[in-house]
Amino acid sequence: MTGSQGPAFSRRALIGTGLGVGAAVLTAGGSGVVQAATASPERRAYAFLAAAMDAYPQAGTVRLAQSYTDQAGLFSTAFTYDNALAVLAALASRTADGLSRAVALGDALLYAQSHDPAYDDGRLRQAYNVGPYTFYDGSPQPDGFVRADGTANVGTQFGFTGTAVGDMAWAGIALAALAKRTGRDRFLQGAVRIGGWIDRVGRTDQPLGGYTFGVNGADERLPFSSTEHNTDLICLFGRLARLTGDRVWWERRARAVAFVEAMWEPSGGFFYTGTNDGVTVNRSPVPEDTQTWTHLALSSRTHSRSLDWARTELAVLDSADRRNSTVPAGQSYEGVTFSSASLLANEDAPIADGQPRPDRNGVWFEGTAHLALALRDRHSPGDEARARRLLSSLERAQDLLGGGQTLGGTPVAAGSGVVSASSPLDTGFGFGYYPYRHTGATAWYLLAAARANPLRA
Repeated sequence: MTGSQGPAFSRRALIGTGLGVGAAVLTAGGSGVVQAATASPERRAYAFLAAAMDAYPQAGTVRLAQSYTDQAGLFSTAFTYDNALAVLAALASRTADGLSRAVALGDALLYAQSHDPAYDDGRLRQAYNVGPYTFYDGSPQPDGFVRADGTANVGTQFGFTGTAVGDMAWAGIALAALAKRTGRDRFLQGAVRIGGWIDRVGRTDQPLGGYTFGVNGADERLPFSSTEHNTDLICLFGRLARLTGDRVWWERRARAVAFVEAMWEPSGGFFYTGTNDGVTVNRSPVPEDTQTWTHLALSSRTHSRSLDWARTELAVLDSADRRNSTVPAGQSYEGVTFSSASLLANEDAPIADGQPRPDRNGVWFEGTAHLALALRDRHSPGDEARARRLLSSLERAQDLLGGGQTLGGTPVAAGSGVVSASSPLDTGFGFGYYPYRHTGATAWYLLAAARANPLRA
């Protein structure tokens, strides 16, 4: 979009209209910042999440966390998915300040839900703006998360105005976790509204069943269905069933489970990505998250071979001598890439207009954290050692990659925050990931380090 190595669009971004945690963990800025050498990797990761949340103090106290550092080119964009993860990571800290920050982010999600500029049906948008900036065309964007008229500042400049079932599910999971931890009814009611919207909009009678993708920015329903999204719903609906005692959520969960299990390929031991039409299974590309999230949600020994498929078939080792690698000389990182297509990316062509050429061995650190957590959760022989190697790679990346980056114009503390990828990588789904510090990747690292499974109902 900008000629910079921006994150472009994730699968969670394909539905637009166009185009420390506090002092107890680490304070975000000023004299409270602890230098990288004096703090644990986890404390430094929490410091990054705090900095992303506090990047625009002039914008008010109702706020979300910026998703990527400024250098990614998305300004103050805060993706709903990333903020849900930030809530879950903050809760996993088990500190009073972590709880305080989780509650603040949860209340901001509720604010967005109840102050949408166009809808009052329980939905959240794909992303919001959380601080002022000037867009590429020179137009000033003066508002923070809460606009002057009181509405939530939807990310219209980049077209992040649609609503995906997966994003909604993660927000619901985060709100349900807050409801369980705090006992506060407003969080449960927000999660119930999300679940109701998903069932009204996403439920489908297509042959493969399950729930479809959501709506685009024009509020048009999208007919394709994602294994990832339905996996998220297994957790959300299960949590709502337990918290509300209403058995309708078990029926909805069973519908999502049936779809996910229909995506299983027993001969290969992996899950396909979903379907475009509700009739035919998409057999390529095969992504990483459908292998790891399914284990975290289902905890099924029958399907846990998917972790072995991901750790072997998507394994990558990125180093400076790799073609198109941006890893500094003398460094290397191991992990997994985004999908089977990433390993076959055309290294002679840019990932997208204005973007760099991909490195087939670029490590997707968010997915690497998924895998580390899932291996720890499965706990088969050798799993802990494998997970520890992946976590070491993540921690080394936090130490050494993404230097000189900023949030809201403020320098990010050295060694805080995990970049989304070691080098530019092509996902095979029409977008890429790049070496910018990322709220989502950092949150997943913290969940893996804490052995906190966010998808267990």
